[in-house]
Amino acid sequence: MALSIVAVIVGLAVLVWSADRFVDGSAAVARHLGMPPLIIGMVIIGFGTSAPEMVVSALASLDGSPALALGNAYGSNITNIALVLGLTAVLAPITVQSGVIKREMPVLILITLFSAALLWDFNITELEAWLLLAIFAVYMGWSVYLGAKGKQNTLAAEFTQEIDSHPMAMKPAVIWLLVGLVFLVLSSRALVWGAVNISQALGVSDLVIGLTVVAIGTSLPELASAIAAVRKNEHDLALGNVIGSNMFNTLAVVGIAGTIHPISLEPLVLYRDWVTMAALTLLLLLFSLRINRIGRINRIHGISFLAMYIAYCIYLVSTGFAPAL
Repeated sequence: MALSIVAVIVGLAVLVWSADRFVDGSAAVARHLGMPPLIIGMVIIGFGTSAPEMVVSALASLDGSPALALGNAYGSNITNIALVLGLTAVLAPITVQSGVIKREMPVLILITLFSAALLWDFNITELEAWLLLAIFAVYMGWSVYLGAKGKQNTLAAEFTQEIDSHPMAMKPAVIWLLVGLVFLVLSSRALVWGAVNISQALGVSDLVIGLTVVAIGTSLPELASAIAAVRKNEHDLALGNVIGSNMFNTLAVVGIAGTIHPISLEPLVLYRDWVTMAALTLLLLLFSLRINRIGRINRIHGISFLAMYIAYCIYLVSTGFAPAL
């Protein structure tokens, strides 16, 4: 038990560090190889910011723990909105540009609603997982197409801006890419092993562990990025990272996990976790709407998000030891 706890703590710390190194290194290598900034931003940095969720969920599925994989994906979405944006808004209100509301938020809401249709029979089959990946590929292609036509969406623009702020020579870029990738896999393996052992020792389901401990850990890069962006007055970058991460989690993370191992769900995933995720997404849209021409997620909104997150976690913990789970 003690060794499992150490594995989770060390795994989370190394996971956050290695994901950051992997993103910086891969983006710099791609830039040196002449890839367009838009492609680098949407594909490499987009994948990189969700690399912890993707690797952890993929390894969890390979280890026969698909519930942990799904809990990580949906739990990260809940954490990104309620904890990451909530805490960020409390520290500094987030000004929302209209482009995010017009383009990215409707897409995220549609994706969230579509995911409910897949969960309705409490199974995500391999075919449905491939469908999620196909939708993800279409969205990426659409974003790249708009960028090529000079109509780059807000999320892509913010990612492109992020690339330009991290210049790096080719040699150190290659080194950090490889180092980040190796430690990303190793730390994810340690995290999954420790989380599964802890859940078994405590009699808690893999799903609950994925929704809480693992989800918080894999969302730490988004939290650090959001706080740093708001401090630099780059408010759309903070919101764009969360929206982009949630799209990746719902489509790519769940899709990758499902293609490795079909996912059988507990009914609570739909009635509790999906409902929470959808409600928070709709609240994010409501809080972001312009009032008197000013769109802002203020401190009251942030406190509301944090209160909902705390209540959700308390409910998970209080019911996590029940036989039904």
